Amino acid sequence: MASSNTVLMRLVASAYSIAQKAGMIVRRVIAEGDLGIVEKTCATDLQTKADRLAQMSICSSLARKFPKLTIIGEELVVWVDPLDGTKEYTEGLLDNVTVLIGIAYEGKAIAGVINQPYYNYEAGPDAVLGRTIWGVLGLGAFGFQLKEVPAGKHIITTTRSHSNKLVTDCVAAMNPDAVLRVGGAGNKIIQLIEGKASAYVFASPGCKKWDTCAPEVILHAVGGKLTDIHGNVLQYHKDVKHMNSAGVLATLRNYDYYASRVPESIKNALVP
Repeated sequence: MASSNTVLMRLVASAYSIAQKAGMIVRRVIAEGDLGIVEKTCATDLQTKADRLAQMSICSSLARKFPKLTIIGEELVVWVDPLDGTKEYTEGLLDNVTVLIGIAYEGKAIAGVINQPYYNYEAGPDAVLGRTIWGVLGLGAFGFQLKEVPAGKHIITTTRSHSNKLVTDCVAAMNPDAVLRVGGAGNKIIQLIEGKASAYVFASPGCKKWDTCAPEVILHAVGGKLTDIHGNVLQYHKDVKHMNSAGVLATLRNYDYYASRVPESIKNALVP
């Protein structure tokens, strides 16, 4: 067990520095002015030069430092999103962008790192850009100030660029006081832990395991909860389906309230 914990903390420390380096790549590509945008599956599913360079940097660094990602014969899986919020990145909504590195053991998300390359970017030309948030289950989450939405307020954060009728109907069923439509799963979880939103509601396929692994750990480490729309815990073993086909429901507090308001018609439309 001690050996497993040592490897995990080495991996988290490496992921922290690797995520910071990837964040610098994300900023450099914007500064150079050539985003190298290509469509992957549709006009809202984009990839940029920053995605490709950050992915290469993260994967090569992890492979070099950890050539065999196993612990005592059991699987350790690293889920990487080199640029979460690509659509927003191409449109200049830079505070939506994150770099995500999540670590799972035996299918459970146990450690995660979120780098925000453009944190503080609206503070002026002399501002220091970027921050890195990290967490380990049983240890805590660090790099931010935990805050909660005022009691009685129901503020929903949801997708900006991948909406549909299921998403809008589910959001409406929450009877929200306000709705925030932003990019990036990592960004939405940060809104939960910093008191800007009460629940992250995305009743649709679309986001993938590399979008949710790291953010889930950060949220769980401070007492929150992230599941699919049915309330099922997400699995992160190496053979799992990459798509979160039954959507995402996440809260810092009062999970049962939001889960109870998901309409049965929406649950029936989303197959886990």
